[in-house]
Amino acid sequence: MIHKIKVQTGHMTEMINITVEVQREVTRSGVKDGLVTVYVPHTTAGITINEGADPSVKEDIVDTINELVPWERVYGHAEGNSPAHIKASLVGPSEAIPLENGQLQLGQWQSIFLCEFDGPRERFIYVKVLAD
Repeated sequence: MIHKIKVQTGHMTEMINITVEVQREVTRSGVKDGLVTVYVPHTTAGITINEGADPSVKEDIVDTINELVPWERVYGHAEGNSPAHIKASLVGPSEAIPLENGQLQLGQWQSIFLCEFDGPRERFIYVKVLAD
């Protein structure tokens, strides 16, 4: 079974911590040991794992990604959101996390983030829990 999480983003580019929501879906699944895949089915958003304790880390990541792929540059994509597509390709659409005793096996400082690159908008995240 695939669990679906809905998130309403609030900014053009942002990182939203979704760790609690993912863990909730893991608990709801009843699976104790296995693997969890977190996937975003959007071409202008991504999923990443990084530090969740210090909010300045995600601000630094957003600032750096915006510097690397600026909106001000001329792109060929007629829709006007090429930077968002490029940023999503750099981050990637999914992460896989080991599951043990019903708990995500993230490092002490790690959190799972939805990366919005073309917001604000409604996003969906799919969580697939696979048992050993």
